[in-house]
Amino acid sequence: MEILNKLRNLDAYPKINEDFYSRTLSGGLITIVSSITILLLFISELRLYLYAATETKLTVDTARGETLRVNFDVTFPHLACSILSIDAMDISGEQHYDIRHDIMKRRLDHLGNVIESRSDGIGGPKIDRPLQRHGGRLDHNETYCGSCYGAEMSDDECCNSCEEVREAYRKKGWALTNPEMIDQCKREGFIEKVKEEAGEGCNMEGFLEVNKVAGSFHFAPAKSFYQSNIHLFDLMAFQTENSNISHRINKLSFGQKFPGVVNPLDGVEWTQQTSSGMYQYFIKVVPTIYKDIRGRKINSNQFSVTEHFRSADGFTQSLPGVFFFYDFSPIKVSFTEENVSLLHFMTNICAIVGGIFTVSGIIDAFIYHGQRAIKKKMEIGKFG
Repeated sequence: MEILNKLRNLDAYPKINEDFYSRTLSGGLITIVSSITILLLFISELRLYLYAATETKLTVDTARGETLRVNFDVTFPHLACSILSIDAMDISGEQHYDIRHDIMKRRLDHLGNVIESRSDGIGGPKIDRPLQRHGGRLDHNETYCGSCYGAEMSDDECCNSCEEVREAYRKKGWALTNPEMIDQCKREGFIEKVKEEAGEGCNMEGFLEVNKVAGSFHFAPAKSFYQSNIHLFDLMAFQTENSNISHRINKLSFGQKFPGVVNPLDGVEWTQQTSSGMYQYFIKVVPTIYKDIRGRKINSNQFSVTEHFRSADGFTQSLPGVFFFYDFSPIKVSFTEENVSLLHFMTNICAIVGGIFTVSGIIDAFIYHGQRAIKKKMEIGKFG
């Protein structure tokens, strides 16, 4: 019993008989306000506890020998799919012309509706006896070997399609300006296909795998080639002189998507008002790592961009097209999702409840004693 009495003496919360309680209107209002405040702050802390907070960290990017995926979805309302191509190159000297793999082209009418979707090529060849390299027509017992029209790299090289002839010309640094004279192009209906698509637009969607070094890629209404170390285009005879490179970038990203990423070029649209020229985007890519609460790591990139249009007027080397020049930041950004610990959550809840009850008690005591003092003075004045 003595031990129990000693424990009873340690009680920091002595109880008062309810007969001595004095309940007031101000105390009731303060209780309601403090209870609502506690509830709101509790919900706020609970949300912070349940949802992960993101910590940001900057480090030097030391990665080497990596590749980068460029995802794009670009619409050209005034360029036909037959003449639209995409090329990529970087400062290491790697060059890719008229890239076709992993790319989908969609023919669009003047209202932007899809006419046809295709992953490659102009169309199926017409049934005809092709012209052999030696000049005669293909017989049923012969193996086809088409002429490259002077662009052969070796005596036994064959060009069996219009595209192979154009590629052979590109390797020679020649421009194919007379496709109507090429048997393969006539047989495949290449020129008719281009004329048929006149006035149409084109949507190109897909991705590129490029080296993680500074470089560029561009969309152009022609086939690229190099001549005397100068970047030129195969501007074919059936093209109009001024190409309208108005475009809308539906999507452009570098790497995988991650929570909170903002790609500044998504939805950007540009309409050509003057003569043809080069529309240039200068992009600074920032390597980014996102690590979620489960420990899953996403290697991706963010980027910033500036734009510039260079008119062809007065510039003989200003070739029509939409160019994207990209470079990499030496700084890597790391985002890490972290949950608030349970101990931290409980500490905050106790601080909220205890703090509000203490402050409410002080306010209630101040109002109660103030009312009593005023009431007492009024009684003294009345009987005085």
